[in-house]
Amino acid sequence: MPRRIEKIEVFLFERSKDDAYLGATDQGIVDLGPDYFVRRFNGTIYPKNDRSIVVALTDSDGATGWGETYGLVAPKAVAALISDLFGPYLKTLDLNDPAQVWDQLYELQRVRGYWGGYLADALAALDIALWDLSCRSNGQSLQAALGRAGTGAMDAYVSGLPAKTRVARADLALSWKDKGFDKVKTPIGAVDNGDVIGEMIGLRKALGDEHHIALDMHWTRSADECIQLDKDLAEMRPWFLEAPTKAEDIAAQHKIRAEIGAPLALGEEWRTDWDYRNRLKACDIIQPEMGHTGVTQMVRMGHLAHDNGAKIMPHATIGLGIFMAASLRTAFALKAAAHEFQHTIYHRNGALLDGLATCENGAFQIPDTPGHGVSPTAEAFNYLTKLD
Repeated sequence: MPRRIEKIEVFLFERSKDDAYLGATDQGIVDLGPDYFVRRFNGTIYPKNDRSIVVALTDSDGATGWGETYGLVAPKAVAALISDLFGPYLKTLDLNDPAQVWDQLYELQRVRGYWGGYLADALAALDIALWDLSCRSNGQSLQAALGRAGTGAMDAYVSGLPAKTRVARADLALSWKDKGFDKVKTPIGAVDNGDVIGEMIGLRKALGDEHHIALDMHWTRSADECIQLDKDLAEMRPWFLEAPTKAEDIAAQHKIRAEIGAPLALGEEWRTDWDYRNRLKACDIIQPEMGHTGVTQMVRMGHLAHDNGAKIMPHATIGLGIFMAASLRTAFALKAAAHEFQHTIYHRNGALLDGLATCENGAFQIPDTPGHGVSPTAEAFNYLTKLD
């Protein structure tokens, strides 16, 4: 008799932050009470605490797989989609092929035009858990199931420099260089008085000519402004420019890519390979986010990237760290060029997981243990609230 999912548990992970990824929250924000604030520089809402939705799937053999997705804002919306929409149908499906299950669940709302956003995030959590469950049941690692067994290293780039001054940010970047990291990315919203050029000059002087320095633009510029900024930054030789303009403006993304000298990186907000198909020539680097894509769609995007000569450097928002673990192993299987390292969160919240991959001397060290390799510790449940 084929295995079936018998139990679906959904949890809200929430834990207070020590450091904000984009730096101080004492200015330049609109405070929205106990849970959220809006950063004025890009108009985006952020949670005050680390948050995600965690899923545990238990099959008819009693085995459990763990998944996770975004729960930054309105997490109960994601939980409701899992419990009310996907869960009942999932319990009827054959578990032999997680990618096929993804397709079957995706079809439920496709004709109604629901194929992204919170719906795709909920699906990503289930997909990660299904791959974990399938691999553990077969006694193999996720990377082995995706075609590349074994342990290995994945280049890491330091992401975010949460210090209050340009000099302090350069010093922080230099401290990571001293620890063996030769790649860093700074967000445009952290610069002093909007002086992006001065920020990049300061980092280049501090880190030297060979260091890789990327700029995350957080969708804040028009196409023409991005093209001009690329010219202004030419002497600083940016490693790449990320998320330059409005995420929906595909024509602007193509224009920017055609006219700038620095590599262009896109994709942290994408949910499926359909988001990439219209942008195949609009970027040099794709940055799929496991919390949005799940394993199935990150793999499909990765294959498209290989076919089109683009590099893969996954994005790495982190809640508890389960989807980060799945991202590292999937990226390793896809032979990604590098993976984002959210240093303010990764090891802190990762301490709540058994089996976390270490990140030191500029690289993640990825084990070959079953599944995506991690599961919550007993302490983790101090921060996990079960949702009905």
